[in-house]
Amino acid sequence: MNWLKQTLANVAGTQEPIYGPDAIQSVAKQAQSVPYRELKKDDLKWHAHQYTSVETQTFYVMADDGGLAMAQVIYSNVAGLHTTCQFNSKIFSTKGDAPHIWHSDTLYNHLFDEDMLSFGADNLALTLNEEGTAYTIKSAVNDNSLVNLTFTRVTPGFVVGNDGTSYFGTDPNDPWGSMRHAFWPRCSVEGTITTKEQTYDFKGRGVFIHALQGMKPHHAAARWNFVNFQTPSYSAIMMEYTTPPSYGSTVVNVGAVIKDGEIIYAGATNSATHLDSLQDSENDWPEPKSVRFIWDGKTKDDSSFHAELEGSLGKRLDRIDVMAEVPGFVKAVVGSVAGTRPYIYQYCPQDRLTLKLTVGDTDAAEEGTLFSEATFIS
Repeated sequence: MNWLKQTLANVAGTQEPIYGPDAIQSVAKQAQSVPYRELKKDDLKWHAHQYTSVETQTFYVMADDGGLAMAQVIYSNVAGLHTTCQFNSKIFSTKGDAPHIWHSDTLYNHLFDEDMLSFGADNLALTLNEEGTAYTIKSAVNDNSLVNLTFTRVTPGFVVGNDGTSYFGTDPNDPWGSMRHAFWPRCSVEGTITTKEQTYDFKGRGVFIHALQGMKPHHAAARWNFVNFQTPSYSAIMMEYTTPPSYGSTVVNVGAVIKDGEIIYAGATNSATHLDSLQDSENDWPEPKSVRFIWDGKTKDDSSFHAELEGSLGKRLDRIDVMAEVPGFVKAVVGSVAGTRPYIYQYCPQDRLTLKLTVGDTDAAEEGTLFSEATFIS
């Protein structure tokens, strides 16, 4: 009966029954014995599942001149019946009230290379180099956003636990869904995005995230927090999601702190807290106004580790009504489930925040730039 209910939910978008917290095998369980593993080249392969899933490769860049942008390829499969690919690009307007430069375009004739490491489509190439250390994104999909960026990792990539994956299902040996994140937490970025008005230079620092939601997105998570904090010496990354009540409203948090090209800490014992929120009058979601992010655990040499980032988010960069903005295939994935109203709140505070760290008996602190997202789904 559970299998039948799950199958109906996967295909028709019906609400899932309450399975309880035992129906998710969180990656945090893996991290108890293997806090994290550095990525190998093969870990970067596209999975391209032929069942309901959404797979993304997302690139965030903070330019040396203060510019902020992202580029993203989405591969989506609905019930094993229909596959759609999309390319998104966004240049954020971080000062004043100028509009963001946002484009979301359907990709045609997509393909992967033989090793499933690089992706192509008409007027787009997302290529991993032979050494597995750099991605190049070249897109002429939209004349208003010509993308030519190269992300070169300057620190090892990682997954939390052994494989970076949480599994969903009442039988741990036969899961019906999954959630995986793999990170390049600190990259050097070169290149440009050209609009019809001007060419933007995005030389700076970047983050790459390969994510796979091997089930309907609103079944896997009800809320998200994402943190990308970059300083001259440090990078602090966090990805947290809370499952719907069907999986016990379980919180899964993966993250890492990097210094000068070395992973100091990575693991699943972190937290994201909205210290102050204001009810959004348009949709009733509690929009965060100030936050505290904490990374806690051990270093490779078993020293205690604690890092904290706290402060006001300032004026939000953007509020995205996902169902109004995203292409039709995502609407098909989400369906018309009651209570599913996905909104993404994006922030980049003008006032620089300070990352405070304690490693063993040594304290350190450094100011940097925060890009964060708070997402409410259901």
